[in-house]
Amino acid sequence: MVISTTPTLEGRPIREYLGIVTGEVIVGANIFRDLFAGIRDIVGGRAGAYESALRDARHTAFDDLRAEAGLGADAVVAVDIDYEVVGQGGSMLMVSVSGTAVRF
Repeated sequence: MVISTTPTLEGRPIREYLGIVTGEVIVGANIFRDLFAGIRDIVGGRAGAYESALRDARHTAFDDLRAEAGLGADAVVAVDIDYEVVGQGGSMLMVSVSGTAVRF
């Protein structure tokens, strides 16, 4: 399935708009990951554990988007990706993706 942030795909005229589809994931911040990320912030460098958690959450959100688009859609266009910190003290990260399922 084609997924694009653009509202159209060159050379692929959209025949039918099937509706808005979404995928959301909320992940909790692990205390050990927080500790090591804090140390990394002090000494410099990238917070690999957080980057990995963010990447996994984004992939899962896109998997959910594809599943919601189902077998009837050829593509999801105009996709928007959002990241938010939620929960008490920013203890969780939310990744949400949304777009329009279409048929060519």
